[in-house]
Amino acid sequence: MQKSGWSEFEIGAMLRSFEGATNNIAITHQEDRPYSKSNSFTASVADWRIVKPVFNKEYCIDCQFCWIYCPDISIISRDKKMIGIDMDHCKGCGICVEVCPTNPKSLLMFPEQQDEEAALSEWPAKEKKEN
Repeated sequence: MQKSGWSEFEIGAMLRSFEGATNNIAITHQEDRPYSKSNSFTASVADWRIVKPVFNKEYCIDCQFCWIYCPDISIISRDKKMIGIDMDHCKGCGICVEVCPTNPKSLLMFPEQQDEEAALSEWPAKEKKEN
């Protein structure tokens, strides 16, 4: 496929999401799908993100809200369990943090350059319920 910019396509042009056969694509993990070169999944946006979500599994209840609401399918979920974040496609919008219902949240936003271990060490403690 010839590499073209978006402004060079004809109006109504069809860009195929996948190369070749797409049998059982719904049950194929994202990283195993045969994406075409015209699919945005092949492009990384990590270069311009200034804040990033950090995931703390200790507080996650696997509600899947982050996975449902992520506009870029950057939440990696297997068997209805959150396992991580695809940082190549996460734009740092923070929607995953906003919809997280746990207290404290299992996802928090940190500066892009902050080390994950340092971010986890700054996590707020669970609030104790008063009886």
